[in-house]
Amino acid sequence: MTLEPLPDRGPVAFLGLGTMGAAMAANLARAGFAVTGWNRTPGRAPELEALGVANSITPAKAAAGVGIVVICVSDTPDVEAVLFGPDGVVDGARPGTLIIDCSTIAPSGSWGFAARLAERDLQMVDAPVSGGSEGARNATLTIFVGGDEADVERARPVLSAMGRTITHVGPIGAGQAVKAVNQVILAGTYLGVAEGIVLAIKAGLDVEQVVGALGGGAAQSWVLANRSGRMLDNDYPLGFKVALHRKDLGIALELAAQLGAVLPVSALAAQLETGLIAGGHGDDDMSALARTIRGLSSLDD
Repeated sequence: MTLEPLPDRGPVAFLGLGTMGAAMAANLARAGFAVTGWNRTPGRAPELEALGVANSITPAKAAAGVGIVVICVSDTPDVEAVLFGPDGVVDGARPGTLIIDCSTIAPSGSWGFAARLAERDLQMVDAPVSGGSEGARNATLTIFVGGDEADVERARPVLSAMGRTITHVGPIGAGQAVKAVNQVILAGTYLGVAEGIVLAIKAGLDVEQVVGALGGGAAQSWVLANRSGRMLDNDYPLGFKVALHRKDLGIALELAAQLGAVLPVSALAAQLETGLIAGGHGDDDMSALARTIRGLSSLDD
């Protein structure tokens, strides 16, 4: 049986080819988009070449001649540099280009960037993602989208090639606010699972059996199912970096302070993650919160 080739779905630039971005760009290429990639450090994702992803030397050149530009970088200043810095997107993009920002940044950053882009007849939606490196590889990300309805609908085919659940949550910046809520909830979930696993170990229980039993009840969660094994083994290969989650919690805590919300669990998680980063574990998966709980419980003397 001969499979028909996927149709060409139009040119897209993808800026930021880290762990998440490279996998997302690969899925766009597999879905039939003509992708031009750029990364601050050249040669970061050589596997994309086999999928037909072209390389560009600057964001401006990557953005030239495409209708949609996707950005996936680490923080608010990085997005600003990619958009407005020397040889940035605005230097190459044609009027009417749509910017899809999949980075996790402050909502205020999205508001400001969208306003500046609009002055150049460029549109933007904020579309932060959740699902970790597994979700990026498997195109099963959950994506929270903020922006005008028409822009979101224009972005949807691109987003659908990278994620499974795409929700338009409100105007520009709303996606980032929902992502902040997501990271707050994750902070509590990771801490709760870490404490439970440590308590099970200290009680001399069969931890794998405990996890299986809990998975059928109210304590069930993605973290319990997918990260408890790492907490038991005290080994934390990369899924989502501690340092990046700490950055995200900083955004959430700043937003909470502005709104008068009190987030004690998130504040504790931020403190513990700061300690992990200081101890050289910033590049560990964020399930490494269990490293601290294990240490406090004298499991790893």
